[in-house]
Amino acid sequence: MNRIESLLDRMTLAEKLGQLTMTAAGYAVTGPFIAGDSTDAIKAGTIGNLLNLVGPEPVRQMQRLAVEESRLGIPLLIGFDVIHGHRTLFPIPLAEAGLFDPASWALTAREAAREACADGLAMAFAPMLDVSRDPRWGRTAEGPGEDPWLAVRIARAKVSGLQGAALADAESLAACAKHFCAYGPVTAGREYASVDISERTLREIHLPAFAAAVQAGVAAIMPAFTDLAGIPMTANAALLRDTLRGQLGFGGVLVSDYNAIGELIRHGIAADLAEAAALALKAGVDIDMMADAYRRGLPLALERGLVTMEQIDTSVRRVLRLKEQLGLFDDPYRRGATPESSEQLAQRRKLARSVAARAIVLLKNEQETLPLPPAPRRLCLIGPLADAPAEMRGPWWAAGEPEGQVSVLAGLRAALPGTEILQASGVAIDEPRKAGIAKAVELCEGADAIILCLGERATMSGEAASRASPELPGQQRALAEAVFKRAAKLGCRVIVILFSGRPLIVPWLAGKADAVLAAWFLGSEAGNAIADVLTCRVSPSGRTAITWPRALGQMPIFYAQRPSGRPANPDDHFTSKYLDVSNEPLYPFGHGLSYGRFTLQDLHLTPDKLSEKESVEVQVDVTNAGARAAEETVFLFTRDKLASVARPLLELRGFAKIALRPGETGTVSLSLAAADLRFLGPDLLPVFEEGEVEILVGPCADRSQLLAGTIRLCK
Repeated sequence: MNRIESLLDRMTLAEKLGQLTMTAAGYAVTGPFIAGDSTDAIKAGTIGNLLNLVGPEPVRQMQRLAVEESRLGIPLLIGFDVIHGHRTLFPIPLAEAGLFDPASWALTAREAAREACADGLAMAFAPMLDVSRDPRWGRTAEGPGEDPWLAVRIARAKVSGLQGAALADAESLAACAKHFCAYGPVTAGREYASVDISERTLREIHLPAFAAAVQAGVAAIMPAFTDLAGIPMTANAALLRDTLRGQLGFGGVLVSDYNAIGELIRHGIAADLAEAAALALKAGVDIDMMADAYRRGLPLALERGLVTMEQIDTSVRRVLRLKEQLGLFDDPYRRGATPESSEQLAQRRKLARSVAARAIVLLKNEQETLPLPPAPRRLCLIGPLADAPAEMRGPWWAAGEPEGQVSVLAGLRAALPGTEILQASGVAIDEPRKAGIAKAVELCEGADAIILCLGERATMSGEAASRASPELPGQQRALAEAVFKRAAKLGCRVIVILFSGRPLIVPWLAGKADAVLAAWFLGSEAGNAIADVLTCRVSPSGRTAITWPRALGQMPIFYAQRPSGRPANPDDHFTSKYLDVSNEPLYPFGHGLSYGRFTLQDLHLTPDKLSEKESVEVQVDVTNAGARAAEETVFLFTRDKLASVARPLLELRGFAKIALRPGETGTVSLSLAAADLRFLGPDLLPVFEEGEVEILVGPCADRSQLLAGTIRLCK
């Protein structure tokens, strides 16, 4: 008999339910403790999993209780939200998606895993794979942006990076992909609200990234808090059991979100904790996080005949199997046993700086305002985020302490030691007072350039941070308007650096600023990365992984919309348009400038006629006509004009990067398999249809900037 079956035979009901329970830990003067429970519960085997406990020594203390003082010696599974780094923080996922670089996505996940494992952790509640097309939703910051094709590639890279070559390695974490499924399109962009979308949207937009995570071997998945068409995901047997486990073949552990099983009562589908626990267990949820629903509710559910012991045992087996795969039975102390060296930490910070610089998106750069001149005499640095190191961490800072984060002011002072840098906050981020504006504007006198650092607080994005009007909060617009007015009189250029976890609605700002950078929240090395871009040590190469709206009423907004029978026509009143604003976004998906100036020409498609088993080779020449070396991202889109189901106006199918010196021309080559042009037909089953497909190549999802050709698909 193997280890798992042997344990099952010996376990009491309380011990089995302990393996299905995850409880938050905390810290007291005397050391770690279990919130709402005694550490005696670990000794009794009635708590088998923890979250929010970090540090080699605290983890070892708790692990010792389970392994050495409980009856069966089953090790604890300890998890944490390692969303964009652990102690060393990388750019938020929405920013990192704009790298369009799978190798970098995997590398930052690998380094985050190493650092988290050094703290004793064995599970990361990541990657977050929720496609978002509504910037009102705060958790847009945590995800891959608006495109399902892109989300699939990020899912593969992140699972690979977190889990490494083998789960049992001391530097590997069990990835827990979240939030299954369709959490992003919550009603009105409001956190935790209901979701009601079509089956086609579910399967075309929101399922693919999770399917990719399963194919990549993800160890665990977390269902969303929300309901889908009236069925809360935590109890959605059709999606969790039939689709995820059945159709997609997921055999790993399902971990509920925080108190999500208990909240089934508030959803109105369970009368009490016993019913809630039974619904979740029968849907396939293995670990109950922080509701204590399984420990308290399942014994009653068993008595009432709502669940069977066999169903409980099935979940216990999955949890024990994961612990075995992680090597916890063989050596429960392997993670956190070896301290990291100062060299490892320095290399990780170097990576954080490099990735952060490449994640910055240059949205606007009139008259080559950027980069700054080599040795500016005086810079004026204004705004509430100019010297705010803790805010640079972003909304999911994990174990990243406020200390040790690099502010914009610190980064610029290090990069420009001979430059006088005058700094003032002007206003607080979201307070109504304007008292500091006049004093801040006075600093503009004699400056070679004015740098405005504006945006959200880090906690204004992320979970429970929906914003009905995602504009600049507080009196920041008044500050910016005052600076623009003074700068116009002085003849001084204004550079705006925007910090946010989502696109902000700032058309007025984009119209008046000379240069605009989307800095998102870049992590530990934010200030140094921004200085690298401003001074041309790094040419900006980030691209927007989400469309930037120009007005609140455009949301949700995304590039891959389906055609209308009455497309927008300014000369025809009865067409699909707004009366008061253009349909076009402020910045399209994929937008991002550099210090080069690129042109694309000579698109070649070979062959132009192909069957389902063949591929088309796409080549396009790219020239850097600018004065500086830079990198361009080339996107490949398709458009199926005639199909049994109306297809989006553009669909992302690939991307490539090319670095060119001034005046240099290179060729970008991309391959597209005809089989990848299959889509879900009227019956929601994959279909390959004959006909013409447009191939479009260019720098973003603005059709006016794309080169186009046509291929024909044949049976």
